[in-house]
Amino acid sequence: MNAVGPRLVIATHNAGKLREIRALVAPFGIECVGAAELDLPEPEETGTSFVANAELKARAAADQTGLPALSDDSGLSVDALHGEPGIHSARWAEDETGKRDFGFAMERVEKALSDAGPEAGRDAHFTCALTLAWPDGRTESFEGKVFGHLVWPPRGANGFGYDPVFVPHGHEQTFGEMEPEAKHAMSHRAKAFEQLVHFLDQSRSS
Repeated sequence: MNAVGPRLVIATHNAGKLREIRALVAPFGIECVGAAELDLPEPEETGTSFVANAELKARAAADQTGLPALSDDSGLSVDALHGEPGIHSARWAEDETGKRDFGFAMERVEKALSDAGPEAGRDAHFTCALTLAWPDGRTESFEGKVFGHLVWPPRGANGFGYDPVFVPHGHEQTFGEMEPEAKHAMSHRAKAFEQLVHFLDQSRSS
């Protein structure tokens, strides 16, 4: 993991994502600094996939800071909603003033499912794309997913985003009810991070 050096920019302004990524990186002794702490602007997410948006954000942060940067793009995809909100998960949380409110976003998802009719299933999955970008222009991307179903009303105050309505397969608690360590052991972000660590381990030994 030290292939990225002693300092890594986490290219997100989302405090919840930054907290989770810091927890995942902590065992490797790397100092993580968030994009907001460096006053980096949020680039417009114009990609058409999670990986494309993660690459866009990581490259921008690496270019602006001259440091390796790690970016996350993630979201909730609901089968009955044809994969929505998907890459627009954060936008679904924007209220009329442009402020992000994930309580509002969860209500939007629930209303859309209700409008889809009683036959609509509640299967869903989270996707996380992680991109590591170096100042020389190199990038490596990794994607993880976790499958489950949605519940209503929301349960639990842990996690962030859509966590309180998502129950992963094989479990009864929502991500919002789980202790952080339990979520980190199975989440879409953890699965993508495992691939990242494997890549860096291989790079270090080659």
